[in-house]
Amino acid sequence: MTSTNPHGGEIIARYTAHSSIEIDRRLSNAEAAQKLWRRTAVSERAAHVRRIAAALRQHADELATTATLEMGKPITAARAEVEKCARCCEWYADQAHHIAAQSGPTEGDEIRLEPLGVLLAIMPWNFPYWQVVRVVTPALLLGNTVVLKHAENVSGCALALEQAVTAAGGSSGLFEVLLITRDLASALIADARIAAVTITGSERAGIAVATAAGAVLKPVVLELGGSDPFLVWHDVDIPVVAKAAALARCVNGGQSCIAAKRFLVHDAIHDRFLAAFIAAMQTLKVSDPRATDTDIGPLVSVAARDTLHTQVTETLAAGATLQLGGVNPGSVTAWYPPTIVTDIPDGSTMAVEELFGPVAGVWRVSDLDDAIMRANSTRFGLGASVWTNDREVAHRCAAEFDTGSVMINQPVVSDPALPFGGVKASGHGRELGVAGLAAFANIKTVRGLLR
Repeated sequence: MTSTNPHGGEIIARYTAHSSIEIDRRLSNAEAAQKLWRRTAVSERAAHVRRIAAALRQHADELATTATLEMGKPITAARAEVEKCARCCEWYADQAHHIAAQSGPTEGDEIRLEPLGVLLAIMPWNFPYWQVVRVVTPALLLGNTVVLKHAENVSGCALALEQAVTAAGGSSGLFEVLLITRDLASALIADARIAAVTITGSERAGIAVATAAGAVLKPVVLELGGSDPFLVWHDVDIPVVAKAAALARCVNGGQSCIAAKRFLVHDAIHDRFLAAFIAAMQTLKVSDPRATDTDIGPLVSVAARDTLHTQVTETLAAGATLQLGGVNPGSVTAWYPPTIVTDIPDGSTMAVEELFGPVAGVWRVSDLDDAIMRANSTRFGLGASVWTNDREVAHRCAAEFDTGSVMINQPVVSDPALPFGGVKASGHGRELGVAGLAAFANIKTVRGLLR
């Protein structure tokens, strides 16, 4: 298992995959820890989650640097990711009261949130801490324990996170990291010690995990890909929204499931917005991710860059127009320039597939019906962003977009306090918010309880 720096192309570290004996030991450790942890007072679980927040902040420099080296995230963004993880821990610690049993319609009724057991988390590389912590935190608070199978190229991030969580104290086994290859995932899902599964990843990976979990009747949360629309209505401040659009597309180098990818612009302002959008994309600094003023670092790998460029060239070959970028540097560093494509034919690659990188597609829309049709025209349904001063436009989009979230005059973001997830090929189930507590709970009904 190799970790490669996408900025320079050099190998950072090699990791030996865990043996079957070590995998068995860690699973048994998590199972034994969970049996004790579920009986720990909720107040103590909340206190432990707060200690994790403190440990994350204490180890922030190491965590951020590791992410920058392993997957190319600009160091400023990497530090912000660690801080967001700490705030997520604190938010959930404040929600411990939601675990208390709720009264039912008659005396002696209770609705309880009880843990399921050991949760297997299969996580991607693009937010190597946030996507783990937002699962681990509510799981621990509820009384579950977590086993992490992280993306192989961020094994250093996985181990750094394990070290930070261990520094928070608590019994061994609450959070275990498995260094294993993806081909072992199905066997791991089938293991009797695993009670439930969550995956953040591609559509293809989600189908594989859901199939394996379904075969053994285990609950699964799928947080998969997205091709989020970003609707620009004719009444907006064009320079302001163009800048917001550039940032929304290029967050994390465009390697985010909730990054804006399809820009739907009202025909009345299309040309003016496009000019402002091009200018805004050109101001973003593509540079060394270790520099604090870098906006966009390299993509995660040369292979990812080449895949992205193929998607662009296929779309151009189908008749689209290149407005900015679109050049593959072809170097050992995984750079790709901010790119804008227009006149994208229906059915072409950029109209159908998710693009993971700083590549924006722009479509004209003539009216609100056209915009809603275009927004819903993909198989994905994760998030959407609507920019308008028109109340009717905002309300219709909120009601008629087939997505898990709709943000008005702001980019799509994940927030510890709000449920997060998608519909259609973007997955099912919810993380974060109070819903994140219930995602891996046995919602137990008790009737006739003696008082």
